[in-house]
Amino acid sequence: MSILSYIQWHPSEIAFSLGSFSIRWYSLCWLIGLVLAYFIVRKLYDQQGIERKKFEPLFVYCFLGILIGARLGHCLFYEPDVYFSSWTKFVEIFLPMQKTAEGWQFTGYEGLASHGGTIGIILALWLYCRHTKLKAWTVMDNIGIATPITACFIRLGNLMNSEIIGTPTDMPWAFVFERVDMLPRHPGQLYEALCYLLFFFIGIALYRRHRQRVGTGYFFGLCLTLIFTARFFIEFTKREQVDFESGMLLNMGQLLSLPFIAVGLWALMKGRKVKEDKA
Repeated sequence: MSILSYIQWHPSEIAFSLGSFSIRWYSLCWLIGLVLAYFIVRKLYDQQGIERKKFEPLFVYCFLGILIGARLGHCLFYEPDVYFSSWTKFVEIFLPMQKTAEGWQFTGYEGLASHGGTIGIILALWLYCRHTKLKAWTVMDNIGIATPITACFIRLGNLMNSEIIGTPTDMPWAFVFERVDMLPRHPGQLYEALCYLLFFFIGIALYRRHRQRVGTGYFFGLCLTLIFTARFFIEFTKREQVDFESGMLLNMGQLLSLPFIAVGLWALMKGRKVKEDKA
C-alpha cells in the first residue's frame, strides 16, 4: 500500500497564540480533561448530597497530585539515569524549565507518566479525605467515574504532540507521524483515547443503574481495571519509550500496569460483595 494511503499526521503543536504567549494542544487537552472531570464530579457530589464547600478543594488536590505524581513517575520509572546524572538535571525534575546553552528556558514539563499520576492522585485524595472528613471510598468512586474522560483527552494531547507512537504497521488506519519519520505506525494514543472514552460512558451507565454502589470501591476498581487492562494490551502496539525496554518481554508500561489491575480487581470484587451483602 502506498504511503499516501495512510493518514499523514503533522499538526502544529500550537493550538492558538495571544501575542507572544502560545498555548500548546497538549496543555489545552490536559485542561479540557481536567475541567470536564471537575464538572462531572461536582454534579455527582450534588446528586449524592455532599456539601459544595467540601467539593471546592478537590480540584487543587487532584491537579497537584496528578502533576507531581506524573512528573516524578516519568523521571523515576523511565529516565532515572538522566535525571540523577547531574545537579542540573535533578533540578529539572521539579522545574518546568530546561538548561540550554542560552540559559534556563521555559519548556513545560516534558515527560509525564500516567502510572505516577495515578499514584499521585490516590495520595492526594487520601489527604483530601483527611481534610474534609469525607469517606475515602465515596471520593475514590466519584473520581473513578470521571477519570476516563480526563485520560481520553490526555492521550489526544499525546496524539497532537506525535508522541508515544506505535510500531510500524500496514493497517489502513495507520498514521504517518511526519515529525518522527515517514513510516506508517499504529496510533497507540488514539487507541487509548477511544478506549477511555468508551470506559467513561460505561461508568456513567453503570452509575445510573447502580448508584448505591458509590462508596463501596466498585467504580474506583472498575476504572483501574478497565484503563490499565486496556493499557497493558495496547502497549504491544507501541514503540519502546526508552532504550532499556528493548528486548524486554513486557515493557515498563505493562509491568507498572499489573499492580493497578490487581488493585482494581480487588476493589471491584469488594464493591460487588458489599452490594450483595446489603441486598
